Amino acid sequence: MDAFLDYVIKYIQLLRISDFIDILIVAVILYYLINLIRETRAMQLVKGIIVLFIVFFISQWLNLNALNYILGGAMQIGAFAIVVIFQPELRNLLERMGRINVGNIIDLAADTSDDAVQRVIESIAAAAANMSESKTGALIVLERSTRLGEFISTGTMLDANVSSGLLENIFVPNTPLHDGAVIIRNNKIVTAGCLLPLTANNNLSRDLGTRHRAAIGLSEVTDAAVIVVSEETGKISIALNGSLTRNLTKDSLTKALTKIMSQRTPSQPKIDKIMFWRSK
Repeated sequence: MDAFLDYVIKYIQLLRISDFIDILIVAVILYYLINLIRETRAMQLVKGIIVLFIVFFISQWLNLNALNYILGGAMQIGAFAIVVIFQPELRNLLERMGRINVGNIIDLAADTSDDAVQRVIESIAAAAANMSESKTGALIVLERSTRLGEFISTGTMLDANVSSGLLENIFVPNTPLHDGAVIIRNNKIVTAGCLLPLTANNNLSRDLGTRHRAAIGLSEVTDAAVIVVSEETGKISIALNGSLTRNLTKDSLTKALTKIMSQRTPSQPKIDKIMFWRSK
């Protein structure tokens, strides 16, 4: 142990001030890159690549020649494949690097207490109930563990406190933001008028409109909870993990969101009946 400490001390003594600056710059760059990747689904692909490397070295260590040969061949074209696979994320990453705001490195204003979450849930439920009565279409996204940065960037930034009145005003028909989705992060309305991906499921009922298909589409690729108010029927629904729960009331919506937001890992809320509504 003493020999190891002596080696470390001697190595540190050889370091120059420029070396410390170099290490600090690299650490800061890696920190920002990780934060930027966390904002997109690319993080899941990065985890997959890390697992691939781990399996490659394990196969090499255990002399699993066939597996090692296959993985080695895959890694030879890995650099090109990464550029192709991550092309949208890389472009988005470079754009966002040019818009880094030092003031947003640490969000000290974010309120993530249980009371704050419950206030947000009650505001959403109240707004959804009021819009249901007036048959005002709405699409509200609650961010969970999967970051929604790539969808947030498609909307108009608001950074406003959540209230039922504000949500109802955003979705007033024929206003600039009423057609898109509102995204809520850290108990604040981050943006409105966002574009969401439509589901590729062709077995959905034909009475489900674009809002419902967008809600299901986002829930298929992220763990977000998406609340939909139908413009045609006024019915309230929740999309979660690719499934749609319909015909919710203000109370059942409040219970469902409370259960969903209290869970650290994505899972289905056990309310009434959760199912895909398939066309006959």
